[in-house]
Amino acid sequence: MDADLAAIDISGTLQKQAWDDDVLPPVENLGQGLWSVPVPMPQSSLRYVLVYLLEQRKGVTLIDAGWDTEEAWSALNDGLAKAGYGIGDVRSVLVTHIHPDHYGLAGRVRESSGAWIALHPADAEILPQRYVQMDGLLSTMRTHLLECGVPTDAMDSMRGASMPVRGFVNAVLPDVLLEDGDHPEVPGWKLTAVWTPGHSPGHLCFYEPRRRLLLSGDHILPRITPNISLHPQQTSNPLADFLDALDKVAGLEVDEVLPAHEYRFRNLAERIVQLRGHHEHRLSEVTGVLARKPGATAWEIAIEMTWSRPWEEIQFWMQRAALGEALAHLIVLETRGVIRRSSGIPQRWELTGRS
Repeated sequence: MDADLAAIDISGTLQKQAWDDDVLPPVENLGQGLWSVPVPMPQSSLRYVLVYLLEQRKGVTLIDAGWDTEEAWSALNDGLAKAGYGIGDVRSVLVTHIHPDHYGLAGRVRESSGAWIALHPADAEILPQRYVQMDGLLSTMRTHLLECGVPTDAMDSMRGASMPVRGFVNAVLPDVLLEDGDHPEVPGWKLTAVWTPGHSPGHLCFYEPRRRLLLSGDHILPRITPNISLHPQQTSNPLADFLDALDKVAGLEVDEVLPAHEYRFRNLAERIVQLRGHHEHRLSEVTGVLARKPGATAWEIAIEMTWSRPWEEIQFWMQRAALGEALAHLIVLETRGVIRRSSGIPQRWELTGRS
């Protein structure tokens, strides 16, 4: 869902213009010892991840790192140079979550600088199976997709849809585990790690109360909603976790939100209202599908939902993400007592008659 851009105040005007022009935004000095460095992403509609440089007395800290590609590595080094630093000046990398565009280059940065890498324990736990020892995950994914009703002719493509991203991640283990409320050691900054699960089990935002900034990763973006999917490496109810995490950041005193994609913005409270409204609309859409097609599988429900393009034009990787999003909404409706599922394979869903 696109945000009502009139309802939020876009502070990253150069980033917004670059987005509209379909070009990479510039490296920006945001003041207060903070820089924004766009790092390009291969074959992605999101185009780039925004890596933030936090200046300290000696060197810099990175928030996220980008994909592990030569193009991304060059862009990161060029951004550091424009800020007056080199890769050897990086002291730490605080990673919001383990997706390739955020964690991918962290290991290479550590190899080149000696920087320490920080991640939430929930994401650190699943990292090896996600990127290194994948046989168990692939087997579990096949069972999961069968339960969802994925057709046999699509099974192999769906099951291995994430395999190509392995080459974009240097799958090293983190040095530091950051729990909710922890204060990472970044001299000159009073950062607090805010655990915001949903997009990933261990997603972190970083809050700076003196500067009244929220570095929001993928938890809150200005234009689109993050993908909240149920899959074998997720929590049992990721959408409920995400909605609870929105309440957590809503209580912070924030003047500006610095997301990992698109552009900076103000008016966090209004964006949270929009995100909640989007998911309530999706929940209503799911119940509408089941009213028309009782006993549908998660796959059949996903096909009937509204996406940015017709289902047959969506690539397997994105179809799997859409399926996971549909399932995440089904789980919330199940916990509310609105729907129930059968115990067979595939699982089938129906309304309970309660609202």
